[in-house]
Amino acid sequence: MASSARRPGSAAGIFLALATLGLVACGDSAPPETGTPPVAGAKCGNYQALRQPFFGDLHVHTKYSLDANTQGTLIGPHEAYRFALGERLGIQPYNEQGEPLRYSQLARPLDFAAVTDHGELFGETEICTNPDLPGYNSPECLLYRAAPAQSFILFNFLGPGLVSVGGLPIPRLPFCGLGGERCLEAAKTPWRDIQQAAAAYNDDSAECRFTSFVGYEYTAAPLSNNLHRNVIFRSAVVPEIPPSYQEYPAPELLWQALSAQCQSAQGCDYLTIPHNSNLSGGLMFQTRDARGLPYDAELARQRQLNEPLAEIYQHKGQSECLGTTGAGLADEQCGFELLPYRNFIGSQVSPQASGAPLEQDYLRAALKDGLRLERELGANPFKYGFIGSSDTHLGTPGNAAEIDYPGHGGAGGSARGELPAGLTDRIENSPGGLAVLWAEENSRDSLFAAMRRREAYATSGTRPVLRFFGGAELPSDLCGRRDFVQQGYALGVPMGGDLKPVPAGARPRFAVSALRDPGQGIEVANPLQRIQIVKGWLNADGSSQEKVYEVAGEPNNGASVDLSSCEPTGSGYASLCAVWEDPEFDAAQSAFYYARVLENPSCRWATRQCLAAGVDCSNPDAVPDAYADCCNADYPKTIQERAWSSPIWYRP
Repeated sequence: MASSARRPGSAAGIFLALATLGLVACGDSAPPETGTPPVAGAKCGNYQALRQPFFGDLHVHTKYSLDANTQGTLIGPHEAYRFALGERLGIQPYNEQGEPLRYSQLARPLDFAAVTDHGELFGETEICTNPDLPGYNSPECLLYRAAPAQSFILFNFLGPGLVSVGGLPIPRLPFCGLGGERCLEAAKTPWRDIQQAAAAYNDDSAECRFTSFVGYEYTAAPLSNNLHRNVIFRSAVVPEIPPSYQEYPAPELLWQALSAQCQSAQGCDYLTIPHNSNLSGGLMFQTRDARGLPYDAELARQRQLNEPLAEIYQHKGQSECLGTTGAGLADEQCGFELLPYRNFIGSQVSPQASGAPLEQDYLRAALKDGLRLERELGANPFKYGFIGSSDTHLGTPGNAAEIDYPGHGGAGGSARGELPAGLTDRIENSPGGLAVLWAEENSRDSLFAAMRRREAYATSGTRPVLRFFGGAELPSDLCGRRDFVQQGYALGVPMGGDLKPVPAGARPRFAVSALRDPGQGIEVANPLQRIQIVKGWLNADGSSQEKVYEVAGEPNNGASVDLSSCEPTGSGYASLCAVWEDPEFDAAQSAFYYARVLENPSCRWATRQCLAAGVDCSNPDAVPDAYADCCNADYPKTIQERAWSSPIWYRP
């Protein structure tokens, strides 16, 4: 292993470290001047052939999502995009005059975003909130307005929460009319507004300041087991009505409907992004279709084609790993932001009613199972790259900082009628993360292509810059070279790719570099602590294993946090880089590798709020009920922010 690191010191030293790794991360060629695009087909003045990182959020809910609406969200798609661009917005609760009692604002704008409201109940929400529509005074809508919390449960259970038998459509509520036609027609209104907002805020000029995607969420939750997917469209050409779970109650039926209604010949293209597999109750990575038949090669290929990415982290916890069973499972980092239940019953009723999390619901287990299926079927249905996102239900994309966290609503804590009396969210939830795409420019086509090829990574909310290349011919001294990126592409493959053939007797090498988030405004900038490479592989007998390798930095660097003030202590790194060669490589074993970057510890959001409220857990009787979770020993006081690269795969 060859590695290099630079410790931060003075402000000048930090700037030098950042500038140095900027060369490593982005290549040594000077960026072209803005103005005329440097290559044919480029539209942005800052086009970079060696690609650059763009930070965004592809999981955002506004007033058009029933769960957000019933929790008092008034922000629509237009305001959501303005928030992503840096505008300060008022959020619920609102007073009698309609003025917000809280405000929120990003310290740094996003580069891209997609509003992904729940497509299943677009029409139902529109009818029950629009007095000009037939059905507004139906019994269902009267209940909706009188008891929104109860309606949230009822509407969701009688729609996306029902179990489909043999993939048959799920009947809509009676006020939707015969065949659900009234609600399907009403769904066109919010869907048009979502499209108009995406068009209004997508920057088509040469500045390419911001990219907005048309999207929605396919919200399947049979018996509260999560099968949700965010659907992202490449262009403004989209279906008239977004295909929903009620009409297409299985993932393969969704892909069939999208393929029929979104054809490339008409300028339409899409991909789907599963999220919260940690709450799927064993269903997200099941290998049987809606009819109960085992996956075949065609369905495996269809899944790989249609959903190249998965959300590894968001508001409702991480979906990387559980780390409780199986050979080689000794990864303490699997305890990071881990929910204690396996489906939505855990958050809406109790963790005990849900049951404990399941190993097979996590992406690392799915990646390993994908290797097995590829051996059996010739295609890997679980070939996922990684992104993060927020899953905000306040219409506040990218609001993922631990400091000043207002909550996200949805399945989390609600602030519909009044300011939260204690913590702004349930103790087990988090502010969520961000999606990062390596693309030539900030345009829909370029970003969508990055998603397709999986050149993407996830963060837990901060903004470190991470690059990851693999290839047997990568030079061992790559970290010290100014052509790091050029050589990475020329001699290897980036994150999300398949290793080129490994010569007999050789071993693959992996080059990984990380640049500390510089921070801005109220956002904390943590030094880096270490880089790890996670490997999973398939043995000859079909069993799978995994192992975590330390490749750069120092896991025992003594960094900690003063919990009386949330001040960090100890040193870390402004940049880290390593070229690592797999010491246990077996050319006959299928494998995947991904990088994980860990920052020094910092205070978790709840710790900050408890400290600000003056909660003293040494005197339990004096702790207000609303702040009882400040003294909940089941949840850590600190967090190690991190980034996960998309994997690189090896196939014999």
